[in-house]
Amino acid sequence: MFVKIWRFATLMLTALSAGMALCHLMEMPARQNYAPALWSRVTNIEGTYRLFGPPVGASIEGGALSTAVVLSIFVCKRRPAFALTQVGVACMAAAQVAWWLFVFPVNSRMVNWTPESLPANFEELRDQWEYTYAARDPADLRARGTRPLRSGRDPDRTR
Repeated sequence: MFVKIWRFATLMLTALSAGMALCHLMEMPARQNYAPALWSRVTNIEGTYRLFGPPVGASIEGGALSTAVVLSIFVCKRRPAFALTQVGVACMAAAQVAWWLFVFPVNSRMVNWTPESLPANFEELRDQWEYTYAARDPADLRARGTRPLRSGRDPDRTR
């Protein structure tokens, strides 16, 4: 029963995380057409993504990865569940690595931007930010799709 509850918590956190990733992906086409000053204002100054970072978004993403790692320990002797959980953990870890390598450096620079003081390579940095989020989304969705929970049934049980 404990593993089912843990699996459910993992599923909920990964679903919330996938929702955040999908938001970025769905907004991207319109945002790519924004004038640089508008993009900076909406993204940075107005705080559109404020809740996507600490404490809310970071807790959701960190919680999803942490609970999935612990879940993989709980199901390590259950081959189908273990393999699926490991794939999910790997996808979430890859998405985190991409964020730290490509998004975080741009976020760190954006803190000082104003619509009047955008860097000369703004479009390059914006594209790096946007496309990394877009590339993370399929990894996030694969991670969520491998969650071993179907209709409340234990995936390790045979018929």
